[in-house]
Amino acid sequence: MRSLFSRFTLYSLPLLAGLAHAGDDISAEDWNAHLQSTYTWQNKHAFPAAYSGTNSLSPERELSYSWTTTLALGWRPWRGGELYFNPEAAQGVPLSGLTGLGGFTNGDMGRASGKTLKIYRARLFLRQSWPEGGEQQGEQDAVESAANQLAGMQSRRRWVLTAGNLSILDVFDPNSYSHDPRTQFLNWAMMTYGAYDYAADARGYTWGAALEWYHDDWVLRAGRFIEPRQPNQQVLDPKIWQHYGDQIELEHAHTLAGQPGRVRLLAFNSHLRMARYQDASELGARSGSTPDINLVRNSNQHKRGLGLSFEQAVSPELGLFGRYSKADGKTETYAFTEIDQSITAGAVLKGAAWQRAQDTVGLAVASNGLSAQRRAYLAAGGISFFIGDGALQYRQEQAVEAYYNLAISKSLALTLDWQRIRHPAYNAARGPVDVSSVRLHTEF
Repeated sequence: MRSLFSRFTLYSLPLLAGLAHAGDDISAEDWNAHLQSTYTWQNKHAFPAAYSGTNSLSPERELSYSWTTTLALGWRPWRGGELYFNPEAAQGVPLSGLTGLGGFTNGDMGRASGKTLKIYRARLFLRQSWPEGGEQQGEQDAVESAANQLAGMQSRRRWVLTAGNLSILDVFDPNSYSHDPRTQFLNWAMMTYGAYDYAADARGYTWGAALEWYHDDWVLRAGRFIEPRQPNQQVLDPKIWQHYGDQIELEHAHTLAGQPGRVRLLAFNSHLRMARYQDASELGARSGSTPDINLVRNSNQHKRGLGLSFEQAVSPELGLFGRYSKADGKTETYAFTEIDQSITAGAVLKGAAWQRAQDTVGLAVASNGLSAQRRAYLAAGGISFFIGDGALQYRQEQAVEAYYNLAISKSLALTLDWQRIRHPAYNAARGPVDVSSVRLHTEF
C-alpha cells in the first residue's frame, strides 16, 4: 500500500499519485474494495470579541468532532469501463453550528449531520476511457489499485468520461499536496480554490458528467453538474439545462530541476436562482430594514470565477503548492463557502531526514477576502448562510495551518493539527482564534 502522503484517498481521483513507472506493467483488476475511516476532534479556544451576531463564531471555548467511514467498491464491466459505488456513514458536531468563518476548520465536517449516524450513497459513477486513436498505442502508465481506481495500464493519450453521482473535486483541481482533509490540510480554504463555489449538495456531492482529454503533458477537462434547490441544502435540482454549474480546467505537467510539477487554470460559471447582495442592500435601504438576501432571489443569475494553481516537487521529500481564486462576488454563496477571493500557499515535507519516511509535516497560509457588495451587505447588518456578525469592521480573514502526520502503520495515521485564524468572518473586531485538532485516519 502506498504512503498516505503519496496518494489522494476517497476524496479525489489520483492523477499524480497512483502512477507507477511507465515500464512497470500492472495486471488489470476486474474489481476492488477499499475502506477508509476518519475521526477528527477539534478544540476551539476562547477568543476576544467586541460583539457577536446571529451567525458569529462563538467566542467561548468549544469542542467539535466528525467521523466518516466510506466503502469504495470498484468493478470493470467491460474494456475501458469502470463502475464505482461508495456507501458512506457520517456523524459529528460542528463548531458554532458551522457558522462564523469563511475558511472552516474541518473539511470533513460538511458530511456530518449531527450526533445521529447517517448512512447514505456518496458516489455511484461510471468512468469510461478511450485511448486516442481508438486502440492501445503509444506510451502507457501503470495505475495502482486504490479507492475509486482499478489497477491496470492507461494510455498517456486518451479520452475519459466520468458520469454519475460524485464530487466535482474527484475530477477537478487534483492537487497532490493540498486536496484531501482526511489526510492533508483540514481548512476549507486549503482543500480547493477558496472562491470556487462548485456545485454540490450539503455533503459535497452532486450528479453530472465531466469529459477529460489527456495528451502527454496536457489535460483538458470540462463538466456540467446539478446544483441544490436552495443554498447549501441537501436536495438537488435535476433541471441540468436550467440550473447548473459548469467548469473547465487546463492542466500542464512539467519538470523543473529534475522534479515534477503541474500548473492548472480553472474557470467556472453557475446559472441559478440566486440573490445579489446589491439588490438586498438597496431593498433594505428603501424599506428602512435590515437587508435580507432571502427576499431578492432571482431565477436568472450567473456566478463566475477563475482559479490558478501550481504544485511543484523540490525534492522527493519536499513539495510546494499555491492557489489563487476569485469569484465575481455579486451573488450569494450557493454550495461551498463564503469566500470571494483567496490566495493560499504551503509546503509538505516527508520525514526521511529524521528516519520517519512515511510521516509528513505540512505548513500553509491562506488569505481570504470579500467583494465590496458583500461587505456592504454585512456591514448593514445582513446575514448569509455561514456568516453575519450584525456589523463589520472589514479585514481579510487570514489562516495559518500546520500539521504533523504520524504514520503508525501502513494503514493507520495520527495527525496533530493547529490553526490560527485572524479576523474570523472578515471582522477585525473578533479574534484571533486558535483551533487544535487530532485526526485518526485508517484505510485498507
